[in-house]
Amino acid sequence: QAEVQESGGGSVQAGGSLRLSCTASGYTWGDSEMGWYRQAPGTACELVSRVSSGSNTWYADSVKGRFAISRDNAKNTVWLQMNSLKPEDTALYYCSTVPVRPSGCFWSTGTQVTVSS
Repeated sequence: QAEVQESGGGSVQAGGSLRLSCTASGYTWGDSEMGWYRQAPGTACELVSRVSSGSNTWYADSVKGRFAISRDNAKNTVWLQMNSLKPEDTALYYCSTVPVRPSGCFWSTGTQVTVSS
């Protein structure tokens, strides 16, 4: 059965760092572009960062300069290094392909990131 598993979330103080991991089992991403999404309570799912199979990256303005995405195609794994975390980064973080329907926050359970001030 195909499954995506995110890990690495936690509770940190503002200015802290976390590294999220995402691994797929039961299928391979191949040439798919992969992304990290997040959703805070009462808000829409948003794409935070994405990386192509060739490791070209994109970041939302809100995380540019603080987050770094990477992937290992052989390991079917994507990471998100998050530095200088802010309280507004608090959300459930998910990984999925880009694009994906109905949203990147739909197909897996996510990992919770909580940043306190």
